Amino acid sequence: MKLTNIKRIVFSSVLLVPIFFLSGCVKQKEVTYSTDLEIWGIFDDSDAFGSLFEAYRKINPFIHDLKYRKFTIDTYKKDLLDALATGNPPDIFYIQSTWLPEFQDKVEPADPQILGEAEFRKNFVDVVVSDALVDGKVYGAPLSVDSLALYYNKDLFNYEAITAPPKTWTEFNDVVRRLVKKDSFGQITQSGAAIGTAYNINRSTDIFQALLLQSGLDMNAGDKQLFLGNSGDAVLDYYTQFARGNSALYTWNPRMHYSIDAFYEGNLGMMLNYSWQYETIKRKNAKMNFAVVPLPQSDNGVKANFSNYWILVVAKNKFDTESPDPQLKNKVRIHEAWQLIKYLTVGQSGSMTLQNGVTGNPKTFSLPLDPTEQYLEKTKKPAARFDLIEKQKSDPILAPFATGNLIAKSWREPDSDEVDKIIAEAIDGVNVGKYSTQEAIRLIESRIGVLFRR
Repeated sequence: MKLTNIKRIVFSSVLLVPIFFLSGCVKQKEVTYSTDLEIWGIFDDSDAFGSLFEAYRKINPFIHDLKYRKFTIDTYKKDLLDALATGNPPDIFYIQSTWLPEFQDKVEPADPQILGEAEFRKNFVDVVVSDALVDGKVYGAPLSVDSLALYYNKDLFNYEAITAPPKTWTEFNDVVRRLVKKDSFGQITQSGAAIGTAYNINRSTDIFQALLLQSGLDMNAGDKQLFLGNSGDAVLDYYTQFARGNSALYTWNPRMHYSIDAFYEGNLGMMLNYSWQYETIKRKNAKMNFAVVPLPQSDNGVKANFSNYWILVVAKNKFDTESPDPQLKNKVRIHEAWQLIKYLTVGQSGSMTLQNGVTGNPKTFSLPLDPTEQYLEKTKKPAARFDLIEKQKSDPILAPFATGNLIAKSWREPDSDEVDKIIAEAIDGVNVGKYSTQEAIRLIESRIGVLFRR
């Protein structure tokens, strides 16, 4: 399309205006426009982005208005899918990293000139690259990544003269034995750790998958080999033995209080969870003496963790039927949406180069503060970028989660919600004696295989 035709296109009720400027002795033609962008999310409040949006509007002349809208997690996925189906989605929205296979045909990858593979790999931890980089294209970027860590009750450790939290699962087993207390009827009155069941442990399926990864299992090997072999059987047997009444490690059962409640109530020695539960515990029991350390690792030398995080993606289609050229308007919207994501997630302090979404002309702006670092300081979340993890390594609360991100892994789940249900039902089936561990693993393999073939 010729630039003379572009003059007639309206973006957000603002006319595209040609501007002439000199660069040396060559006249170049510029086009100005105005774009509004809306982001949808779940956990953040709008004040997490307020100052970041204000600073961005000052450096990007093509942005008119930026909005963030918070949803409840119960309806968020349905609300997203409904908005996408009607053709009026948010410009940018959060998805859980495991949702990308479901949403990949609904979102637009970044233009390599804005955020390419090399820059993406240089900045983000390996799990993000594995999840969000598909066929050399960047489909999303996170502000934060979370991985599992070990919460422990320091008072209970002190009472039993346990001087250090466990670093390996062998040490973990020993601590469980020392912490668990039972009454004269064999009923557990104090649990060593919340592990072994499905439904009364927060993120039990993630803990199980972390153990699978530490066993050396390649969970991206393909649907037929996903959980086959002795690895899956041994991991499920290890996990469920903590809820087996005749086990030497019996410390938990389906009748126990929910793991988070049991921990802040003071009757639980250890809990495996993510960083976002730290503030929950502090709110529930401000006087509780607890700390967080890295997730125990396998004695076999395979270091791994399991990640749970959200990425920002850009809606592929959002057409304005009132625009003279809706396709061009959509193209510019995508361009500006990705420039905003880069600013939020990669925009390190110093400077940032922005491009005109029509002509491609670049212009470099000063960026005195790192937007991502500001966001993490305000929200108290672990970092997804290597340079910010290095800074968080000295943080007594965030360090276990941030460093855990360096060894975190995931896999391309066909339907993350269904996968969680399948794993939870298999664990519970072993707990109640419905399945042997071998039968439960075969069931997991079979049902996830069906999801892959849908």
